[in-house]
Amino acid sequence: MKTQFLPALRFTAVLLVLCCVIYPALVWAAAQLALGHGEGVQISRNGRVVGFANVGQQFTQARYFNARPSAVDYHADNSAGSNKGPSNPDYLQAVRARLDTFLARNPGVRAADVPAELLTASGSGLDPDLSPQGALVQVPRVARARGLALAPVRALVQQHVETSALGPAKVNVLQLNLALDALR
Repeated sequence: MKTQFLPALRFTAVLLVLCCVIYPALVWAAAQLALGHGEGVQISRNGRVVGFANVGQQFTQARYFNARPSAVDYHADNSAGSNKGPSNPDYLQAVRARLDTFLARNPGVRAADVPAELLTASGSGLDPDLSPQGALVQVPRVARARGLALAPVRALVQQHVETSALGPAKVNVLQLNLALDALR
């Protein structure tokens, strides 16, 4: 028994130090190097915080670009995906309902032109970004709702496309909508 107990106790102590001290310290140090130092990047307008750069928000008015759907109703304290597979009937029904709603709100758009990210929630349920295609497909609705020509709204989307060597091009929906509000 002694030959098994002492190695198990040592192994437990090593794992305790590794998992409860070293790993959290490394994660904390990495967060200090990130924008916002692990606290998130707040976006303010007129001295008021209106959101965070890395947390998606829901926009329901026709005059705004819609964000990606959220499996957690955009509650940042409850980040999660839907955990339903692509053959799940409830999931398929939810995606179909989102597609029908999108097509009703965006006349003239064909179902084949709607990017999947506008119909499916991300793994976190809080994705703040869309692909450029996800934003551009909404330009006619947003321009019509604001009484603007298509060209300036399309140009605004193009100005907000962020490219990275680490991933695909993206558009932050909150920042795009705030820039849209600043258009006069």
